[in-house]
Amino acid sequence: MKKLMSALVAGTALTLSMQATTAQAMEELTVGYFLEWPMPFLAAKADGSYDEALGMKVNWVSFETGTAMSAAMASGDVQISVSQGLPPFVVATSGGQDLQLVDVAVSYAENQGCAVRKDLEITKDSAGELAGKKVAVPLGTAAHYSFIRQMDHFGVPLDSLQIVDMPPPEGGNALAQGAVDFACGYGGGWATMREHGDVLLTGPEKQEIGILVFDVTSVPASFAAENGETLAKFLKVTADANSAWNDGKSDEMLAVIAEQSGMDLEAARSAIGTMSFPTIEEQLSEAWLGGTAAGFMKGVADVFVEAGSIDSALDSYEGALNIEPLKAAQGM
Repeated sequence: MKKLMSALVAGTALTLSMQATTAQAMEELTVGYFLEWPMPFLAAKADGSYDEALGMKVNWVSFETGTAMSAAMASGDVQISVSQGLPPFVVATSGGQDLQLVDVAVSYAENQGCAVRKDLEITKDSAGELAGKKVAVPLGTAAHYSFIRQMDHFGVPLDSLQIVDMPPPEGGNALAQGAVDFACGYGGGWATMREHGDVLLTGPEKQEIGILVFDVTSVPASFAAENGETLAKFLKVTADANSAWNDGKSDEMLAVIAEQSGMDLEAARSAIGTMSFPTIEEQLSEAWLGGTAAGFMKGVADVFVEAGSIDSALDSYEGALNIEPLKAAQGM
């Protein structure tokens, strides 16, 4: 696993010297996002709200993992990533990539986790039996961090497991086919895992042992520095979409979100029902970006270091946090 993680970090580092294109130098902006991950911003994507607010064409490109988002931002192919998992963000910044967290995209403790093949009949009460088993994990992602913390909680040594790096959709299929003993993931892949496996820990159970699960909007630091107003406008459109969903949760809006995420209506309803979208005020509070975020990132990094997944953590992650664009969006 360490070799695979090192390769991800090294791949990012190789592209750090490439000059990222900024919105000031072009008429278009490229944003990364996930399919099978239904969020309110997709309604704003569909109706052109971002293009109108930013005064430019916004292109959207889908990814399967947050690590791929990091690489795309390092190469300059993507300027903003929506709903990048906090762990892949931490992995990238720990490896030297100059990214910044600019908002909390979504909190979703129930929409991510690990599930064990049903025929094994292993639950949280017998999780020690996972030692020696084969597991599918999307390395460097929020699911990877959660997996590490769960194995530590259950006392299952990581070096006793055969860990296979798989995006959640592939991990879900591998579990369904019996190719792995258990799998960890999120989104549509997590739905498949739950269908064919027994969930180890529920969202509330993970939170009880300190496993917080949330995604962020991230950008290259150079983009934020040179395009602060554009970024603030982008965050404002996202916040307005979140407010529209939080206030109404209408079937009409859900239908658009489902279509944009590549899901059927009921699957999208089930998934988004496990998500929460904090307001700008909540994000700027002590509970999130106004207080605990940098310390929590340090904790995530230290877990990865202890697990041998990355070589070292930064002394502080304060420099990877930039709340000024969100403050500007609050005033718009």
